[in-house]
Parts: sequence; structure tokens; C-alpha cells
Amino acid sequence: MEPDPPRAARRDEGAAARQALRSAMYGANDLSSLTLFSGGFINFGYWADPPGGPHSTPTTAERTASQQEMYRQVARRAHLGPGRRAAEVGCGLGVGAALVAEEFAPAALVALDLSPEQLDRARRRVPHARPGAAAPLRFARADAARLPLADSALDAVYSVEAAQHFEDLPAFAAEAHRVLRPGGRLAVAVFFLTAESARARATALLETFGNGVDVVVAVDDFTAVLRGAGFADAAAESVGPRVWRRFDAWIAQTEYRDVWSRNWLRAYEEGLVDYYIATATR
Repeated sequence: MEPDPPRAARRDEGAAARQALRSAMYGANDLSSLTLFSGGFINFGYWADPPGGPHSTPTTAERTASQQEMYRQVARRAHLGPGRRAAEVGCGLGVGAALVAEEFAPAALVALDLSPEQLDRARRRVPHARPGAAAPLRFARADAARLPLADSALDAVYSVEAAQHFEDLPAFAAEAHRVLRPGGRLAVAVFFLTAESARARATALLETFGNGVDVVVAVDDFTAVLRGAGFADAAAESVGPRVWRRFDAWIAQTEYRDVWSRNWLRAYEEGLVDYYIATATR
């Protein structure tokens, strides 16, 4: 009988397999093209009160607006504004970064993503960010655990619904801390377990938890990671009431109405997961 492979080797193989799933999801399969999303965005949305009432069917315009608003909520918490320098980690198709560049007018914004296919789509979709363009927004390929930025170079680092794919959250936190100047802000919008005790049940309900596409972390563990990296004022604000029910109402009118995606609301209502915007100060 051959001996079991070393634990580190098995862990590396698992990480590679999970990353292969993500690469397919954002590469050949182009997650943004699914009817779960709209407008080139890939987030669950921060939903306004529906004009047609809480039981109305969301429109495509409302869906896109919800995803735009998630970016605004994060950008405000990152204290973005004129003269400030920022990075988005996990930019997808770049439409959120373009919104931030237009509405918050930072002096410079670099939008980073690990997927070369997503970056190609972003550069086609946001032509004013192409290399050589005279604009504050540019795109670059990067791993969240190895940011290609100088020490103390930025006033803000933010991420919108991408951190669930970061294999090494402590490394991401350390890198964000490194590239921020003293007083700089980190803001991360993503879903977490409400507590470690919710792991087994949430993993049974949510396919991307079970197959490893999403890194399953309890919210208090993430804020502890931020503090461990040297951040002050690490906190996570629940925005679930603005996310889950209207997102589920949107799913209900798509071809995904009868698949596992409907379990997000169920997991939220069972108190297993929630959507948060985590913030911290360098």
C-alpha cells in the first residue's frame, strides 16, 4: 500500500482543483452572462425599496441598479473621493470600477482580477481604461494574496463579492494592510457564515460551499483576520435585509428558479449565512 500523500500536498491539490472550478466559472462559462446578474455586474445587489411593493417582481432595471448600489455602498465605506488612490480586488468585467471612477472621481484606481478572460472582457467593455488611455482607471492581473502595488501606495482597497474566492484570506489582509497608507481604508462586501457552527448545514444547502468554489468563513473569523493583519476598527455590518429577499425574488423569475440558488434565502432565514460589508482602518 502506498503511503498517503503529505498533508501539504493534498491541500495544494485541493486548492488547485477549487481554482480550476473558479477559472471555468469566470472564464469559458462567463458567470456575468447568466440571468442571475445583469449589466455586466456580478453581485447579489443592495436593493432599494421596490417601487411596486415588497411582493412585486423585480425588473431588469432594478436588478442592475441593485448591483450598482452595492458598489456605492462599498465605495462610501472605503471613503473614496477626489484625490484618493484606490484598488479594487476582484474587478470582474470592470463595470463597477468604471462606476466608482466616474461617480467618486479618485485620482487613480487600479482594478485587479486573477482571470485573464475577465480582464479581456473588462478592457473591451471599458475602453477608456485601455493601456495608454488618459484616465485614472486601469486594469491589471493579480492574485489577491500578492498585490502588484508598492507599500503605502493607496488610500483605499475595496472588494465587491470576490473575497469568497480568496484561498488565503490572511495573505489578502496582510497585502491590503501593506499597500494602504496609515489611515487608509479597507471595505469588503461578501457573504459569510454567521458562526462557525453553521458550517455543516450551510455547506449542505449551498452548492458553491460544498464544492469549494466559495471559501467558507465565519464573519467573526474574518474580522479577527483583519485585526491580526494590523488593522484597527475591524467590523462587519450586516446588509442582508437589503440583499436576500429581493435577490431571491429575482431568481424566482429566471431559469434558476428550481435549483440550489434559491437556498441562499433559506440559509439566511435559518440564520446560517448573511451578507456583510466589512471595514477596517490601516
